[in-house]
Amino acid sequence: MTHTSRHVYLRMLGDGGPERSNCIIAERPSRIAHMKKGGKKKKGCSAINEVVTREYIINIHKHVHGVGFQKRAPRAFKEIRKCAMKEMGTPDVHINTRLHKAIWAKGIKNVPYHIHVWLSRKCNEDEDSPNKFYTLVTYVPVVTFKNLRTVNVDDN
Repeated sequence: MTHTSRHVYLRMLGDGGPERSNCIIAERPSRIAHMKKGGKKKKGCSAINEVVTREYIINIHKHVHGVGFQKRAPRAFKEIRKCAMKEMGTPDVHINTRLHKAIWAKGIKNVPYHIHVWLSRKCNEDEDSPNKFYTLVTYVPVVTFKNLRTVNVDDN
């Protein structure tokens, strides 16, 4: 709220005007958050414990915009890793060598604007790992990115 709207609202409440130093400035009634009544949460099993593969298009350009030229390709990998962690819910992310070559194909500073990948959540076979699942990021070459959406992929 602006300074003038507070004064108007105080007068509207009838608190004796803005001169009073001990008055309480209340928020507007329209900004009060509405609470749900008596809603119960559903209990069910988490979808993070399933093995699944999804197709994604990652916009690398918005993540490396403004980054120095010699840090663009390394930053692209960090952002792909971060995106995979967020979407699949696993802190352990493995990047395929084809994706590595696709990012570095035009050098350190000319990374592709978009990248089409499969994110696969898989069971971890390594007994030493504290994580039950890991995410494998696989590169999918495409001619154009038009009309591509995020979809679930069959494991076949």
